[in-house]
Amino acid sequence: MDAEESFARYVRERTAALSRIAYLLTGDAHLAEDLVQETLLGLVGRWSRIAAGGDPDPYVRRALYHQHVSFWRRGRRRPELVPEPADRPIPDSTATVADGLTLRRALARLAPGQRAVLVLRFYEDRTEQETADLLGCRVGTVKSQTRDALARLRRFAPELVELDFSRTEVGR
Repeated sequence: MDAEESFARYVRERTAALSRIAYLLTGDAHLAEDLVQETLLGLVGRWSRIAAGGDPDPYVRRALYHQHVSFWRRGRRRPELVPEPADRPIPDSTATVADGLTLRRALARLAPGQRAVLVLRFYEDRTEQETADLLGCRVGTVKSQTRDALARLRRFAPELVELDFSRTEVGR
């Protein structure tokens, strides 16, 4: 199989999973699509070397996380999320949707690096070492980013402490 066919096959098989991760990073479906597309476009010219190294997934995910931080640094920011006014209840009738919205709003307030660490550690269930390897930093940085991100989440949305995240709609 040549590099073009290999890349096309990878894109068909892994776009949905990459899109879920990108959505968790960006908090916006359209920005997530852009992030996945930009990442894959950046890799297509080097695909033969990437695929020759074995499983390309870790490399692609790392590129996705780095591209997300680059988007943020270049000012490709999403519109600022404004909390609902106190006198208007959330129109959703299910606790699952409300919990997912609460989590998304809280994640949106984190810095991209903190968000990437939380997605890797708790959504992808990565170890501290794996997270550090994927982000190109030290384990101590992962630990401090995790600690700081969780502290910010507790401050921004203390109700998250009580949530059962297995029933939220985030990333599905």
